[in-house]
Amino acid sequence: YCLCNPGVFQSTDTCYVLSFAVIMLNTSLHNPNVRDKPTVERFITMNRGINDGGDLPEELLRNLYDSIRNEPFKIPEDDGNDLTHTFFNPDREGWLLKLGGRVKTWKRRWFILTDNCLYYFEYTTDKEPRGIIPLENLSIREVEDPRKPNCFELYIPNNKGQLIKACKTEADGRVVEGNHMVYRISAPTQEEKDEW
Repeated sequence: YCLCNPGVFQSTDTCYVLSFAVIMLNTSLHNPNVRDKPTVERFITMNRGINDGGDLPEELLRNLYDSIRNEPFKIPEDDGNDLTHTFFNPDREGWLLKLGGRVKTWKRRWFILTDNCLYYFEYTTDKEPRGIIPLENLSIREVEDPRKPNCFELYIPNNKGQLIKACKTEADGRVVEGNHMVYRISAPTQEEKDEW
């Protein structure tokens, strides 16, 4: 999209994050199990700063919100184009522990690496990711952690205090921007850490 439409977004990260936010907005607005439906104001606030630190035009976000609220989009079943197809032949997949951004607890998540993106799920059977981390402009380093072995971090080189552009879905169905300056991850073994 970004190659065919230069100038719409500052980076491909913006396109990834907005795409995920739109998919999750569709789910939040039209899933009867989600009680706390996001308002247009919350959708705009949720997407603040995703354009390389800048905001997308409010009119664009309002139009996206109104369009999805008025007519939900449905992904056709079994046509090979759903998210399952995206994860069909990943570069890597497996269980890892991820340290929380706000609450510093370790959570076991199923990770899938594909198309320069890291997706994580609560269970291997989940169809939609719990979170998405576009890897463009991120680096990786090994780190020692006294609480967990085999750790590594995803980080922004020469970071000046900005958060990594990523999204996650809360338990109530809301999509929120990630709250990580680094993503600290622990693999079950040294060998698996090296493979990741």
